[in-house]
Amino acid sequence: MNMAGADIVFQCADDSGISERRVHIGHLVIAGWTGRNKVAMNAHIEELAAIGVPRPATTPIFYRVSASLLTNDNAIEVSGKGSSGEVEPVLVSLDDGLWVGVGSDHTDREAETAGITIAKQLCPKVISKTLWRFDDVAAHWDDLQLRSHAVIGGQRRLYQEGKTSVMLRPEDLITRYAGRADGLAPGSVMFCGTMAVHGGIEPGEVFETELTDPAMGREISHTYRIDTLPIAG
Repeated sequence: MNMAGADIVFQCADDSGISERRVHIGHLVIAGWTGRNKVAMNAHIEELAAIGVPRPATTPIFYRVSASLLTNDNAIEVSGKGSSGEVEPVLVSLDDGLWVGVGSDHTDREAETAGITIAKQLCPKVISKTLWRFDDVAAHWDDLQLRSHAVIGGQRRLYQEGKTSVMLRPEDLITRYAGRADGLAPGSVMFCGTMAVHGGIEPGEVFETELTDPAMGREISHTYRIDTLPIAG
């Protein structure tokens, strides 16, 4: 019998080289409102409130969603034109430890006004094909840089940009979620939160995510197309 979840092929990069691994992900959690800086976090809360999204009950907050939503394809299908992406660092727990990639918590913004938990379940969650070993970046985690671009109305523009230092560290998030820093079980994925958008939240046709490591001179990126399906009623 097939296990629920998603089978994902990753390119895992560390000091021994790059290895391709096919792994089963059975547990997917989206961490929200993870900002260290309360002013910056409130800016993201305010921009969501501006489109009718209710304020969170707690900060941070953790949403469990179906692991089958996880994908590293280059296109996703969503219902209607009311969804958008947001760049996030993503933690992947494998049998040999913790790994990190970049992803997008793509979310139906119209449904979000009715219920965030339901909205999180309605769209695929996109992750990069490449992962770095977390131990290789842990010491300079706060220097990592996140960036996203969106193609909106045929025009590509900078959508988000900032350092991972604006969000709680992975060890802190895992501890708050699972009770201890090593509590993310193998086969689990955690999206770690995002930052405010330049110019406001808007749906687009293409979304690009980047995670840059200046200390080691490398970058992970992933681009995906958003294909909209008609809403019949």
